[in-house]
Amino acid sequence: MSAFTHDVVVVGGCGHVGLPLGIALANQGLSVTAYDIAQSAVDMVSSGRMPFEEPDGPSMLAKALESRRFSATTDPAVTETAEVLLVIIGTPVDEHLNPDPDAVRRAIVEIADHLRDGQLLVLRSTVYPGVTRLVARYVAGLGHDIDVAFCPERIAEGKAFTELYTLPQIVSGCTPRAVERARALFSALTDQIVEVEPEEAELAKLFTNSWRYIKFAAANQFYMIANNYGLDYERVREAIRFDYPRAADLPGAGFAAGPCLFKDTAQIAAFNSNNFPLGNASMLVNEGLPLYLVSRLEARFDLSRLTVGIAGMAFKGESDDIRSSLSYKLRRILRFKAAEVLCSDPHVTVDPSLEPLESLLERSDIIIIGAPHEAFTALVSDPELAAAVGDKPVIDVWNLLGKGVVV
Repeated sequence: MSAFTHDVVVVGGCGHVGLPLGIALANQGLSVTAYDIAQSAVDMVSSGRMPFEEPDGPSMLAKALESRRFSATTDPAVTETAEVLLVIIGTPVDEHLNPDPDAVRRAIVEIADHLRDGQLLVLRSTVYPGVTRLVARYVAGLGHDIDVAFCPERIAEGKAFTELYTLPQIVSGCTPRAVERARALFSALTDQIVEVEPEEAELAKLFTNSWRYIKFAAANQFYMIANNYGLDYERVREAIRFDYPRAADLPGAGFAAGPCLFKDTAQIAAFNSNNFPLGNASMLVNEGLPLYLVSRLEARFDLSRLTVGIAGMAFKGESDDIRSSLSYKLRRILRFKAAEVLCSDPHVTVDPSLEPLESLLERSDIIIIGAPHEAFTALVSDPELAAAVGDKPVIDVWNLLGKGVVV
């Protein structure tokens, strides 16, 4: 008979990564508890409400709660009741872009008194290369017989309850037994398991995010080049991609932001002794896009006399997540340049400074699409909103409205 009363405890279990994973495992028949230090998030989850937007999240959470296989708590003692601890804590970077490889180990220290022999400890968020074995050494030093694995999350926000069941899972562990146990755990979600060494899995996660970031940087650089000559990058891109498979993945321009891509590109640079010129150049391009747009506006308008409205403050479309959103960087720049800056977002609820879209359209002289929310297509499809926009300049680097991207 097992000494544990739960199959899984997710540490950091009410966030964007941990909560969908815990719900998905519970709905596959495992007994799961989400442990989180945020009482407000735990209360929301326990009452059947998602603390953030995620398609299918409310129905999947309701199903998990109804089955009584899922619960949430702020009590760290729950970690000693589970055979598997899924730790959703990644490696942060500081204001100088230096990773803190010891941050994950310090988080484990906080639950160290509750670790038990026979557990499987799975690191799930992005970690600096070598952190998995660092944690394994720390746990071994406590005298516990605990297996340590690293199985990086691969989902995109907004697609969690599709991708958790369809994407192959990368699995690594510090011992063959850890790998086998991690394989068994994630086989509850998919039969496609890819086994690698811990350092390979750590780099696989970092390389994945950095590759996306580099592709976005190439697109943004192409956009700036075309725009400098008054040419529409979207027309060029569509000509390139039309029935031409080798260019099918050429992205459109737009803010490349969020909590992972920039950070993980910086981590690769640090890991390789700050020798990652391609990544460093990508950071300059992507982080420089807001300033580029403002400089183009300054060349056309006297911003000091105008009110600028930013429609969309989340870091990407159809999301309520504002972490590392470049719309806020754009707002900071414009507050120095423009007479007034107004902001609106139909998804974001955590920023009290935001105002209704209708008010923003009425009061702004220039409108910038900050995030490509589908709701903003109403600026051309809804007669009242279209009338409010009138002939005001709309800066739409995403081409959400289909009118081109020239600024």
